[in-house]
Amino acid sequence: MIKLNIHEAKTHLSRYLEEVEQGETIILCRRNQPVAEIRPLPAQRHKKRPIGLAKGKFTVPVSFFDELPVDIVAPFSGDQ
Repeated sequence: MIKLNIHEAKTHLSRYLEEVEQGETIILCRRNQPVAEIRPLPAQRHKKRPIGLAKGKFTVPVSFFDELPVDIVAPFSGDQ
């Protein structure tokens, strides 16, 4: 982790962005007080996720499809 004051980051931004691309995290400080964090974004997936990854891991009970009580539904329908 690299700690930088804002002036240093502005002066050498392209150099520090190269560090971020390599996986480094940068903490930006104003007068040595941390105010922000710059970190690399997670890599994007190249393939779509397959359907059914959790198949067989859990079951949905029949009661899941029962109607909700009126006191829970009312705030969502505007009836209070």
